[in-house]
Amino acid sequence: MQGMIMQIARRFKQVDVFTNQAYYGNPLAVVLDGSGLSSAEMQRFANWTNLSETTFLLPPSNPAADYAVRIFTASRELPFAGHPTLGSCHAWLQAGGVPKQAGEVVQECGVGLVKIKRTGERLAFAAPPLMRSGPVEAEMLLQVAACLGIAPDDVLAHQWVVNGPQWLAVMLRSAEQVLALKPNFPAMGQLDIGVVGPYADGAACQFELRAFAGGDGAGVEDPVTGSLNAGVAQWLMGAGLAPSQYIASQGTVLGRAGRVHLSRDAAGQVWVGGETITCIDGSVLL
Repeated sequence: MQGMIMQIARRFKQVDVFTNQAYYGNPLAVVLDGSGLSSAEMQRFANWTNLSETTFLLPPSNPAADYAVRIFTASRELPFAGHPTLGSCHAWLQAGGVPKQAGEVVQECGVGLVKIKRTGERLAFAAPPLMRSGPVEAEMLLQVAACLGIAPDDVLAHQWVVNGPQWLAVMLRSAEQVLALKPNFPAMGQLDIGVVGPYADGAACQFELRAFAGGDGAGVEDPVTGSLNAGVAQWLMGAGLAPSQYIASQGTVLGRAGRVHLSRDAAGQVWVGGETITCIDGSVLL
């Protein structure tokens, strides 16, 4: 029929990232063969899945990479994102992908090459260098405090932690204060705000994180956010506000149980790790 678009069956997985228990992490849709799809077709499918991100795996253009990935939210393409990196790698390995170098997968994406290592069931990506860092401007910090419904004095420290997504992060006195936040999304505009607070000594996790994406007033809270955790770990470890190895909890308020494992190696590289579970395995017509 004239005007019909040819669709083919493509391998597809929907995975849950940063959890060892299905449906308690951050879901990701992965199209294992995105070859031949236009950017518009990828964006339309990502909008249809209605997840925070959808990825499409492709042959790499850089010979050092094992595969390439394009990462889409429901409305735009991202150069990098954390949970799509781990979820895409998990799906690629589970589908039979064999890395060129044993023990290390190299992903090609918008920010370049990202290394991923595997330790047991846990994957960890090397946090990319921050594109923007430094303290948040005073006027913007007042806006952030107002959006979060807290006093400016409640912010113990703050930093830009941009590594693709435009995150700015603030540190509060306690994890309990982070959990109690009720953000005013309409007031956030386009701001993407990450909030971190420490748990008391002896807790299973050392920090609680929450991620608020403004979206020009139609904001959302992300369940578990690899890019934000990467930037926050680089900031906190570099400033002496966190140990060189810790576990962050995220998604608690949303009924999730995300666990992100952060560590810094002897060379100063920060690694962001977690487990991934496959929830749907099949094919889609695209």
